[in-house]
Amino acid sequence: MRFRFCGDLDCPDWVLAEISVLAKISSVKLKLICAQVLRELLGEAIDYEKILKLTSDAKLESGDVKATIAVLDFIFSSAAKHNVDGESLSSELQQLGLPKEHATGLCRSYEEKQSSLQESLRACSLRLSQLDSVSWRVDYTLSSSELRDVGEPLVHLLLRVRGGTAAAVPVAVSADKFRVLLAELKQAQALMQTLL
Repeated sequence: MRFRFCGDLDCPDWVLAEISVLAKISSVKLKLICAQVLRELLGEAIDYEKILKLTSDAKLESGDVKATIAVLDFIFSSAAKHNVDGESLSSELQQLGLPKEHATGLCRSYEEKQSSLQESLRACSLRLSQLDSVSWRVDYTLSSSELRDVGEPLVHLLLRVRGGTAAAVPVAVSADKFRVLLAELKQAQALMQTLL
């Protein structure tokens, strides 16, 4: 069977297995755990101690608690990614075996944060690092006692990035290659503007 929150694909087997673990937790406590998972997806810190306290009466092992967080993370991020409304998500989770009161509480939490979750996922989608600043200079040798043939101008770029491993990326290219690079970057920007 295909599910919208899975991108109109079959639900992964591990998610099916974890639905039964979610059913062991009371619906009120599941809603509180959902709030913690949503906080993490929105970039805030998750309180693992609070989650352990909430799951203690269900007698879950630490592996089951981690799997609970992972399955809720998957459900919320996939549903937001595929723009699934709360009612459809609730219906699909019930088809997978989650009790109605659990699905209703989970979907209420999801609906409250759906738009901010989509914005957060959009902001970090397909992004390994982010350009922070660019500095440049052009070197042009007018004459040299060392060289017979004086070359063309050389463009030096210093790209500072946030995230990833490199803090600064130096690039040196000829004027012709720089013109090609600039033209292709303008084409890429124009293409991306049409997608927004």
